[in-house]
Amino acid sequence: MSRSTLINRRRFTQLFGAGAAYLATRPQLSLANSSTGSATSVSAPAGMVRLSSNENPYGPSPMAVNAMSEAFRLAWRYPDEHADTLVEMLAKLNGVNRDQILLGDGSGEILKLCAAAFTGPLSAVTAREVKLARPTRGASLSFKPGRGKLIVADPTFEAILNHAAVNRADIVKVPLNASFAHDLPKMHAAAREGLVYICNPNNPTASITPKNELRDFIAKSSPKTMILVDEAYHHYADSSDYESVLPLISRHPNLIVARTFSKIYGMAGLRCGYCVAQPQVIQRLRPHQTWDSVNIMALVAAIASLNDADQVANGRRRNSDTKKFVYGAVTDLGYKYIPSQANFLMIDMKRPVTPLIAALREKHVQVGRLFPSLPNYMRVTIGKRDEMETFVSTLVTVSA
Repeated sequence: MSRSTLINRRRFTQLFGAGAAYLATRPQLSLANSSTGSATSVSAPAGMVRLSSNENPYGPSPMAVNAMSEAFRLAWRYPDEHADTLVEMLAKLNGVNRDQILLGDGSGEILKLCAAAFTGPLSAVTAREVKLARPTRGASLSFKPGRGKLIVADPTFEAILNHAAVNRADIVKVPLNASFAHDLPKMHAAAREGLVYICNPNNPTASITPKNELRDFIAKSSPKTMILVDEAYHHYADSSDYESVLPLISRHPNLIVARTFSKIYGMAGLRCGYCVAQPQVIQRLRPHQTWDSVNIMALVAAIASLNDADQVANGRRRNSDTKKFVYGAVTDLGYKYIPSQANFLMIDMKRPVTPLIAALREKHVQVGRLFPSLPNYMRVTIGKRDEMETFVSTLVTVSA
């Protein structure tokens, strides 16, 4: 054995030992509950039924799993070619040009980029932003909405609020209306440049904003006000009163639509999302993004998922079938719920929900966190049938 080989093996042993010691002694990671100040475990304990994060319990397409296995040997390469392939596929799927697609590290990164580009105390496009933008053929930077406030529903998905706060933006929360749709007239009245965020279907309520109202809102909005429509749960919506606003992008340069592979494609842990917008808007977002932010495993999985004709259809069918069971069980228990257009359900427990959340967790069932504007409502992910049966039986026990 050569001296260099011996040194390398010794070094590996030292590093492995140090890593093992760190893993054995590090404290368990936790997330603070913003409403109570308490901390909860990031990963659910063994045996926990996890119905808290709106994940797809059936996981990614088998084709995606196979594609990732084959891609291990490519991990040493940068992901540019695979990113180009996915952009091409998404452009064809959505009927747009390549320069209208921007990939993200999950749609969460898209939300962060929009907050960075369109909220905060600065106005107009800075020379530095224009200089740093990656050139895109045919793109124009003549469209220059200013920065400003963030206008959101209450409640809605909170991530973009955090990003806007870091950007020192004023945040205006507009309560959902009586049917749990976005109160678009009030949001329109509050919008002055900046960014309006519309999650449709909405998280945490799983409700939709009617298509005619949303279409009218977009048409009447000032071109200086950017509108970001988050369609993370788009594939689950089956109401005749719902439609994607993606086809409207060609007529509205201030419209951005975000999508993700985290939900119906079962790739929440892989992190891959994208947005669609006019080219000049994509140019506004690029300078705020880390290059190659989507890894090669996520890219090949996304490509394979789009090639699997059964993934979306099976995801919709399984979610719908199990949701019907939960509807019936919840009704039999005497509770009402918000009709769901997503893969989760918001149940009116008719009392403060925080103690019930804690009691369910003690029984190894983890549901969604408290949403302060709806203190009596419990958000529950639609898991597999046996998981939902466990949830129902446990709910009976803790709510007696």
